[in-house]
Amino acid sequence: MGRRDVLALLGSAAALTYPARAQRSIPVIGYLCPESPVPFASRLKAFHDGLRETGYVEGKNVAIEYRWAEGQYKRLPDLAASLVARDVDIIVAPGGAPVALAAKASTTSKTIVFEMGGDPVQLGVVDSLSQPGGNITGVSSLSVEVSRKRLEFMHELLPAATALAVVANPTSPTAKSQLESLHAAAGVLGVGLQILNASIEQEFEPAFSAAAQKPPTGLVFTSDPYFAFRSGQLAALAQRYGVPAITQSRDFPIAGGLMSYGGDFVQSHRRTGVYAGRILHGEKPSNLPVQLVTRVEFFVNLKAAKILGIELSPSLTSSADEVIE
Repeated sequence: MGRRDVLALLGSAAALTYPARAQRSIPVIGYLCPESPVPFASRLKAFHDGLRETGYVEGKNVAIEYRWAEGQYKRLPDLAASLVARDVDIIVAPGGAPVALAAKASTTSKTIVFEMGGDPVQLGVVDSLSQPGGNITGVSSLSVEVSRKRLEFMHELLPAATALAVVANPTSPTAKSQLESLHAAAGVLGVGLQILNASIEQEFEPAFSAAAQKPPTGLVFTSDPYFAFRSGQLAALAQRYGVPAITQSRDFPIAGGLMSYGGDFVQSHRRTGVYAGRILHGEKPSNLPVQLVTRVEFFVNLKAAKILGIELSPSLTSSADEVIE
């Protein structure tokens, strides 16, 4: 789905007004998103595909009210509250732990369907995976849990490196657990870690600059939606500074970055749409266990490797789900 398609879709949706529950003829989904429409386009399409599997099509038999935080995650609580005030039938909270936590804090009565990459039990989003309890359920992938595998891939790429750099978002609810896992993995691999913090776009370039000053080293990004939705910017910086990097999202190598390893976001967002539709059909969230998307995908970009002057080993390329040439 291109930029023009997304804006046309949202433009037509914005032209609609959704009356109070007692007067409206179709259900209304409140869609709470941490980003803006364009970088979220592929995820939104997957959600619509899942919703369609249950018989719901936006503009025909279901309406959607969108709330876009546009990368300003501090706005999420207020945006969630505005959806509760609009008396939507269900709140969909895709795009990571910050969205799920903001939605949960906003209501105990509205049904919530989340999509995230971390452990929803550990983060206090649900009571358990099999019996989430209350008004909330959703879908979780393995993007957070596989952060240490990204470090292993980078170590295989740069076996002579005595230290590798890790970029973490200190404001992320999952940052602490990911860094603990990465430190443990570094101990096994026998490499040191340089931890670089980045929670705003202005901190990206200093991270690449710091890594470029200590070759051979590479940047390993922790799983974080803020990083995933800025893949184009990160790929451009990686090329500019000549630093090999790996992130969680396939968007990064597609944009010209070197490698990615993380959960299949298309599948997780599609399943979120399926759950939203099933709940609109009358199923209770407390009876729907949290779904785990166990598929992870490894992407490598051979053109990026050539630009960086790096030769990818046969074991790396053979283990990739997709090799971009």
